Amino acid sequence: MKRLIAVAVAYLLASMPSGARAGDPQFGARSLPGWEAVGRLNISGRNMCTGSLIAPNLVLTAAHCLYDPASGRAIDPTTIKFEAGLMGRRAKAARNIAKAVVHPGYRHSQRGGSLMGSDIAVLRLSRPINSNEIQPLRMSLNAARGDSVGVLSYNFTHATRPNLERSCEVLAKQRTTLVMSCLVDFGASGAPVLQVIPGHLPRLVSVISAKAALGSRRVSIGTALDSTLWRLMQQAG
Repeated sequence: MKRLIAVAVAYLLASMPSGARAGDPQFGARSLPGWEAVGRLNISGRNMCTGSLIAPNLVLTAAHCLYDPASGRAIDPTTIKFEAGLMGRRAKAARNIAKAVVHPGYRHSQRGGSLMGSDIAVLRLSRPINSNEIQPLRMSLNAARGDSVGVLSYNFTHATRPNLERSCEVLAKQRTTLVMSCLVDFGASGAPVLQVIPGHLPRLVSVISAKAALGSRRVSIGTALDSTLWRLMQQAG
């Protein structure tokens, strides 16, 4: 784990691809119950991340998505739009962001060192999304080494349709930092890491922060959920 933390990690905040075309959803994203709660974060019309609806008026994403990748300055959250269940040109629901609350332990660094273990933020929507329309994802604080998980994300190559990696593994856990075998791409920052158990609805256990390398092996870094999340949700309102 110490060796992994020492290597360079890459932020997954992506510039919006110009003229991005809608392709077929990969690996059956629509077969995942509750996939509509995951959406693209359109950041000032220039950059993108992924977010998850965790309450009718709240979205969970990565904290570094709230900082400009070039200047490192904080982004005005009201310039961000959440497009839930985006599939091609249509979103199941779209809302502007009214407020953002960042994990108290997060310190932004363009070099990526600040990602470890605190890279989460909660966004309050300008208007709630009716639960009859989209059910928020359920959450769990029980991510553990050896767990089988999946990642649902929008990314640079799948900017308008969600991409599902159905089966990857938690390789290591140190406090709230997870190292996973999941393969993610730019734009997947903030994407939900989902514990998927047959016969049960998926549970959100972590948020994607970055991609990295463990020797020659490609891995991803995530922030596991803990009790801090409830405080962030209360502060966001």
